[in-house]
Amino acid sequence: MTVSLADVEAARAKIRGVIRQTPLRRSETLSRMAGFPIYVKMENQQKTGSFKLRGAVNRILGRVGDRGVIAASAGNHAQGVAYAAQRAGVPAVIVMPKGASITKADATRNYGARVIQEGDNYDECFQIAWRMAEAEGYEYIHAFDDPLIIAGQGTIALEVLETQPEIRQLVVPIGGGGLISGIAVAAKALNPSVRVVGVQARGADAVFQTFRQGTLVEADIVTALADGIAIKKPGQLTSELIWEYVDDVLTVSDEEIASAMLAALERLKTLVEGAGAAALAAALYRKGLLSPLPTAVVLSGGNVDANIIAHIIQRGLVQTGRLATLEVSIPDKPGNLHRVLDVISRQGANVISVVHERLGQEVPLGWTSVTLTLETRNREHIERLQNALHEQGLKVKIS
Repeated sequence: MTVSLADVEAARAKIRGVIRQTPLRRSETLSRMAGFPIYVKMENQQKTGSFKLRGAVNRILGRVGDRGVIAASAGNHAQGVAYAAQRAGVPAVIVMPKGASITKADATRNYGARVIQEGDNYDECFQIAWRMAEAEGYEYIHAFDDPLIIAGQGTIALEVLETQPEIRQLVVPIGGGGLISGIAVAAKALNPSVRVVGVQARGADAVFQTFRQGTLVEADIVTALADGIAIKKPGQLTSELIWEYVDDVLTVSDEEIASAMLAALERLKTLVEGAGAAALAAALYRKGLLSPLPTAVVLSGGNVDANIIAHIIQRGLVQTGRLATLEVSIPDKPGNLHRVLDVISRQGANVISVVHERLGQEVPLGWTSVTLTLETRNREHIERLQNALHEQGLKVKIS
C-alpha cells in the first residue's frame, strides 16, 4: 500500500461539500515571536472541531457495508467517523478510553454513534474495537494507518500551498502519523523543496524515536497533555511515508504545549486543544530547530473540555513567567511581611494570594514562611524580583 498525490486529489474531489476549507491566516505577532513568517491553518475550525473529518469522510462515504463501522479514538477521530457514518446512513460504534474528554465523548454521541468507554488509552481501545469488528462484522476504520484516511488528511497541504504559494515549510503535529503522512506526500509532490516537519509530545514520542532509529518503535508508556496524539505505536504505512517524505521530527514538552495554547487564545483569539497546539509550540519554543522560512503551522483541532481550560491557562502562565509562586523565609518580627510586600510593589508585581506559615515542621524557630502567588511580566521580571528580595537579606525559593 502507498499514497500518491493522485489519491489526495481524488480525496479532495470526494469530500468537497462535506468538509470546510478552513482559513489560512498570517499572524504578524507570532511571526515576530518566531523570527520568520508564520501562517496558521485553522483546522480547529473544521466541522467536528478537527482535521480528522477529512480522512473519515474519504474512507467511509460509499465504501462500507450496511452492518456499519467501528473505530477506536481518544475523541477527534471518533467524531469524524460518527459524522461521516451519519452522512453515509450507516451505524457507528466508537471505543474511547475511560478517561476520554467528556466534550468529545458527548459530541460523538450527538453525531449518532454508540460510544463504549473501555481501556485506559488509544492502544487498548484499538484492541477492543478490533476484536468487536471481527466478532460482530463491523468494518474497522483505523485512525491513521489507512491509505484513504491518509489521503483525506493530505488535502490540507493542497489548500495551504494553493492559498499561499510562498509557504516553504509545514509544521504538523503527529500522533500515529496519518496527518503528516498525507500532508508530506502531497506537499513534496507539489513542491519538493517544501520542508515538512513533524512535532510530537515529549511524553508520547514513538514516531520521533521511529524516525530517528529507522525502525518501528513502540513506547512503553505515554503521558501527555495532548491526549489526541498520545499514541504508543505508530502505523506501519505512516512510518514508511514519514521516512520517505518528512524532513524532521521534533518533540515539545507539556509546558510548551500549554504555553502555545495560551498564545493561540491571546494572539489568535482561537481555542486550540493540546494536540492542535503542538506544532505551534515547536514554532515558538523550538524555532532554532526549524528553518527560517515562510511557515504554515497546522492547528489540528480545537476540542477542549471547558473544565480543564483554566488549568491549561495557569500552566501556560507559569511557563511564560506571568504567574509565579515565591516562598520567602523572613524573621518572625513585626514589619517584615510589610517589607516583603513593599519590595514586590516597587518591582511592579501584583499579589494574588499570601499564605503565612510559622508552625510548619520545616520552619525554623523564630522564622516565618510566606508563600506568595504573583502576577509577573516574564521570567526576567521574576529574576529581578528574586534578586531584590535577596538584597533585603531574605531567603527566596521559586516553586
